[in-house]
Amino acid sequence: MEPIEHQQYGGVDPLASPSDSCGSNATPDTEYSPPDSPFPRQLPLKDSRSAARKKLASLTVDEKVSLLTAADFWRTKAIPEKGIPAIKTSDGPNGARGGIFVGGTKAALFPCGISLAATWNKDLLYKVGQHLAGEVQARSAQVLLAPTVCMHRHPLGGRNFESFSEDPLLTGKLASQYIKGIQSKGVAATIKHFVTNEQETHRLTIDSLVMERPLRELYLRPFEIAVREANPWAVMSSYNLINGVHADMNHHTLKDILRGEWGYDGTVMSDWGGVNSTVESIKAGCDIEFPYSTKWRFHKVLKAIESGELTMEDVNRAAENVLTLVERTKGDDMSAEEAEREDDRDETRSLIRSAGVEGLTLLKNEGGILPISPKTAKIAVIGPNANRAIAGGGGSASLNPYYNTLPLDSIKQAAHGEVIYAKGCHIYKWLPVASPFCTDKSGKPGVTLEWFSGDKFRGDVVVTQRRTNTDLFLWDSAPLDHLGPEWSAIATTYLTPTSSGKHTISFMSVGPGKLYLDGNLALDLWNWTEEGEAMFDGSIDYMVDVDMIAGRTVELRVEMTNELRPISKQHEFNMTHKYGGCRIGFKEEDQVDYLQEAVHAARQADVAVVIIGLDAEWESEGYDRKTMDLPSDGSQDKLVKAVLEANPRTVVVNQSGSPVTMPWADDVPAIIQAWYQGQEAGNALADVLFGLRNPSGKLPSTFPRKLEDTPAYHNWPGENLQVLYGEGLHIGYRHYDRMKVEPLFPFGHGLSYTTFEYGRPSLSNKVLTSSAPTHLVMAVTNTGAVTGAETVQIYIRDEKSTLPRPEKELAAFEKISLEPDETKHITVPLDKYAVGYYDPAKSAWIAEEGVFRVLIGASATDIRHSVTFEVKESFTWVF
Repeated sequence: MEPIEHQQYGGVDPLASPSDSCGSNATPDTEYSPPDSPFPRQLPLKDSRSAARKKLASLTVDEKVSLLTAADFWRTKAIPEKGIPAIKTSDGPNGARGGIFVGGTKAALFPCGISLAATWNKDLLYKVGQHLAGEVQARSAQVLLAPTVCMHRHPLGGRNFESFSEDPLLTGKLASQYIKGIQSKGVAATIKHFVTNEQETHRLTIDSLVMERPLRELYLRPFEIAVREANPWAVMSSYNLINGVHADMNHHTLKDILRGEWGYDGTVMSDWGGVNSTVESIKAGCDIEFPYSTKWRFHKVLKAIESGELTMEDVNRAAENVLTLVERTKGDDMSAEEAEREDDRDETRSLIRSAGVEGLTLLKNEGGILPISPKTAKIAVIGPNANRAIAGGGGSASLNPYYNTLPLDSIKQAAHGEVIYAKGCHIYKWLPVASPFCTDKSGKPGVTLEWFSGDKFRGDVVVTQRRTNTDLFLWDSAPLDHLGPEWSAIATTYLTPTSSGKHTISFMSVGPGKLYLDGNLALDLWNWTEEGEAMFDGSIDYMVDVDMIAGRTVELRVEMTNELRPISKQHEFNMTHKYGGCRIGFKEEDQVDYLQEAVHAARQADVAVVIIGLDAEWESEGYDRKTMDLPSDGSQDKLVKAVLEANPRTVVVNQSGSPVTMPWADDVPAIIQAWYQGQEAGNALADVLFGLRNPSGKLPSTFPRKLEDTPAYHNWPGENLQVLYGEGLHIGYRHYDRMKVEPLFPFGHGLSYTTFEYGRPSLSNKVLTSSAPTHLVMAVTNTGAVTGAETVQIYIRDEKSTLPRPEKELAAFEKISLEPDETKHITVPLDKYAVGYYDPAKSAWIAEEGVFRVLIGASATDIRHSVTFEVKESFTWVF
């Protein structure tokens, strides 16, 4: 058989490297799309449900059943002869990646979820949703797998960066606007993960044990708010069990609450590989399984119908829900799916930059060190993240951005004076990919991949490809159509070091793998047993030190197959072959003392900006963090302390998607929490550092002083595949209020370059009823010298309740922008949802008779004013 060259894939490199993963510091001169290039708006049909029902009536039983499982990894099943097109889904929360997981079509990379939440700006989230919809359409998709609204139960949660907040109201209100923005353009939002998916440790099998009140008041509430206010067209069930029953087959959450009490009329899809039964999942209301699989549905569903375990009513209901999603997003459009496209638009760039600025959170600014004068200051830019694109977290939220802006580049562009740079330290979790040093057999950058049918390297090479990245996790891009389900492959690349020394090569394998250096076996992972933390299975990262000479090429060859490893999993999962792939890393021996270099740079400068934090390897889907401390081995904390000793005018910028320990926080005069800001991360940071824009971010999650202070400390991450939500209602600021523990920085905290004065509040009505809300009215004045924005936070305290309640709960918030000396009045409605709590004995929400205190603050601990109203007579409701 003749080899099939990589050109047959249309020149698309299925695993091209994102620019930041290869250490590139360049921002490409990407051409903007012309003004006439927006993708056509697909408006939802006025009555999608009726249209779906009509098509359903024309289908055979087999056709109905075929709709209940995806057609491939991302698409639903098309039935062209019945006028039913396929629809395509795409990750994720901070950008529409498209069909290839690593390095696919370039896409707009927005700030991560917690950064968007730090804006506290509902209007901004709506605009983000609108632009994300355009990106989905550019990927020829109709469904965005977002937003993620799981709670920040614990600082070590691997996907905290992807979610919004520790507070359910803030999460729900922002998610609602995000969803409205997406669906205003005819693209479906998929709110996820339903429900109690607050950790990645054992995420497929962990049983979340949670009482009914916290389930309702905390973990379900963001979904409830979104269903009521935005009606997301899709809901994704989570992997975990909820009180002993998997989420995809949980009658209580899916059927009783979502479909029953809330009257949800959209489509429920499984998380990828998250179906755990045939009959139970369909009966509970999980309509469609992703991705394509024969494990639970198809013939098993037909057999269940024959045996009477499933009724045609069960199947019709699920199929109708799938068709309703198709109707809402694509209708009768039977045209062929177009190729994915880039749509790098000027207005999207601008929005991402603005969203980044608004999310940046100024935690501390003693002595007015910030903003820095761009005209006169000599600046030292120091730190492991200063010259890297730390733009997003890892896992399904990741994508290949149109471009990246690096902090160092953006600071240099904005500063008029001298800018000195020092790396300071390394924070690698895994060695960087070897790609920048590698060429394939033809001499082009990358790796040559030669594929064989079957797992024994026999016969002719069936497919030859060039990949530009040595991250070769092949779970979504092996050419199975040509190879069959079992394959073997040889990856060959030629590595040329730029310096001489004892350099390090790392090797991680998914299935069996062997690494050869110049023909000699260097690492044998054919039967590895120790699992690493890579998201889609794989060994730990093994390393070998090699003496190399600058400019002298070394051949790296990997032999690998897709047989399942460790071998014990073959029996556990009743399968012999799965993904396959490997990752090759490389690091040259250090030639300098990075810490001393940083100290020297700090001493020369007027101000030192130290950019530290985490990255997509430390925070990712698939695993939780092991510690709240900054990686690695205290190197970043040492760096901050050393720089501060060398220059007391030090600004620390922390890039992370969740809280980190800051042992130097009391000593450093200025701290910015920079999150993961997407493709405009560098520019947004420079805008705030130099005062070109005024920061207005507020913390959507509490930053504790130490891990032991956190609410779930004693119940994380569980044992024997069970995690007890033992803190009950008291997560986040609720816990710190109750325990009277002072956090490092409280929920809702964030400073500005100006100051704000809160006027005395008044209420439109001193009595709240089930049908008549009261309205809070108050004035806010900018008493400083520059334009700024302030988020007014409104908390409610129930002065006396039958069941215990938190000290206070966020009930509303409003963000307003003010010119210097300007005053604006805000009017905020407070209705039954602001005062109610869930009473399991009544199976309902209740607003109890009594006095409620409204607390108005700039953070959870900075309460400026209060006022009271009454509920004269208790009343209840369900939704």
